[in-house]
Amino acid sequence: MQIRELKIPDSYEITPKQFGDDRGLFLEAYRFDRLEEATGRSIKLAQVNTSVSKRGSVRGIHFADVPPSQAKYVMCPRGAVLDFVIDIRVGSPTFGQWDSVLLDDVDRRAIFISEGLGHCFVALTDDATVTYLVNDVYRPDREHGINPLDPEIGLVFPAEAGEPLLSPKDTEAPGLAEAAAAGLLPTWEAARAYYDSLKGN
Repeated sequence: MQIRELKIPDSYEITPKQFGDDRGLFLEAYRFDRLEEATGRSIKLAQVNTSVSKRGSVRGIHFADVPPSQAKYVMCPRGAVLDFVIDIRVGSPTFGQWDSVLLDDVDRRAIFISEGLGHCFVALTDDATVTYLVNDVYRPDREHGINPLDPEIGLVFPAEAGEPLLSPKDTEAPGLAEAAAAGLLPTWEAARAYYDSLKGN
């Protein structure tokens, strides 16, 4: 597999090598050792989540308190989504910026998102199925959201997604500036210190 860091530090695109024959194909969707080589830290899986979304559905922007937050390894085994990573770490050189990766059942890429980063995706097909490997269990008291339509962030959804469909929770979430003023956002220093604590563990 090929792993490259995105323009948001501590987020990575993973492109697996696919081996096909007349029966179908085979690929390694996740390799802990290759991911550790790329990120410099270990990832201990604690929970696997799956969502199925109709075209236009937007999930996010979601994040959790650091530490421990949740690192996410995200794949789309059916259909297609455009997956976004948003830097919400106060003090980061890329604070407020985002990058995206097309996840689909053709190239079968994945995205790895470190703790403290915001995560969002928009479904480009009906029945878009997304699987998330995460390194901590869901802790609702530590979970937060930012409105994915916040113009300060300026996520760009492809025309093929159609009209964005959001949950009430995501629609009512604060914008980036409001979340920062409320002290909800992680800091660059805290996130980096936490990543360093995971190295070699």
